[in-house]
Parts: sequence; C-alpha cells; structure tokens
Amino acid sequence: MMKIRNFLKNSKGATAIEYGLIAALIAVAAIGAMSTLGTKLKNTFSNVSNNMNAQ
Repeated sequence: MMKIRNFLKNSKGATAIEYGLIAALIAVAAIGAMSTLGTKLKNTFSNVSNNMNAQ
C-alpha cells in the first residue's frame, strides 16, 4: 500500500497516471469512431452491391 501512496505522491507517478488517462480517452473515442464508420461503410458497400446486382 505504501508503494502505491509513494507512487501517487511522486510527480512522475502523477504524470504517468495522467498520460494513462489521456491514452484511455483517446482509445475510447477511436473505438466509437471506428464503430460508427464501420457501420456506415457496411451500408454503403451493401447499397453498391445491391445496385450492381439490380442492373
């Protein structure tokens, strides 16, 4: 427990935690964007495929 307290009190430890939180937020945003983009791309390619089959 003392190691964790010392790590959190140390400015290097605080900086490491801040960078970790920033990286986690970026990862969550990227996953959300990729999920939305993936769905839109799937729909677009499905429409193209359906239109090609109709002709």
